[in-house]
Amino acid sequence: MDETELRKMSTGHIFGAFAVVLSVCVPVLSVDGFSFLGTHLSWLCICSLCVILVNILLLLLLKPNASSKKTSLSNKLSKLTKSCIYFVISCFLFHGIIVLYGAPLVESVAETFLFAVLLSSFTTSRCLCLLGPNFSAWVRVFSKDGALSVWDHSLQITTVCSVVGAWLGAFPIPLDWDRPWQVWPISCSLGATLGYVAGLLIAPLWIYCNRKRLTYKSR
Repeated sequence: MDETELRKMSTGHIFGAFAVVLSVCVPVLSVDGFSFLGTHLSWLCICSLCVILVNILLLLLLKPNASSKKTSLSNKLSKLTKSCIYFVISCFLFHGIIVLYGAPLVESVAETFLFAVLLSSFTTSRCLCLLGPNFSAWVRVFSKDGALSVWDHSLQITTVCSVVGAWLGAFPIPLDWDRPWQVWPISCSLGATLGYVAGLLIAPLWIYCNRKRLTYKSR
């Protein structure tokens, strides 16, 4: 296993977690009337934007899974266009899946869609930045024994943690506690965010602890 890649990935994960923390703290301190519960839709937009921007910035600076082949400007624009299309499709797919799992179909459409955008930011945007709009690469990474690098393993862990966190966040909603954070989709988005941050912190530790087995496997 390449220790340099592991250090680069760990650095990127730290900045990713820091971006989520800033998306909560900075608006609260700088915008009058802003609160995580009271203006939750605004926070969903801010957090999604912060995560996407950090993922793009880390892609440009750290160059994970960098290819030695030079690509033309037209190919880069084509890849950017496809990535945007993939992201939009991901948002609608997540929206449909969330509705199938019990979210309101007609009511709270904006809340459900922005929650889907948040999930896409945690999962799809990272896949696009690390693997590009290459669906076969996505299938390889998320299939059994398909990860070939530390970045692939980090994708697996952060994606699973984000989705599981969102799923666990739905459990308190039907309970009659009458808490303000039980309003849809606050607890789910909080669970997804905590899951994403946990995945960012867990992935480097898990990969480091299993580096000998992963190195053997990659051969």
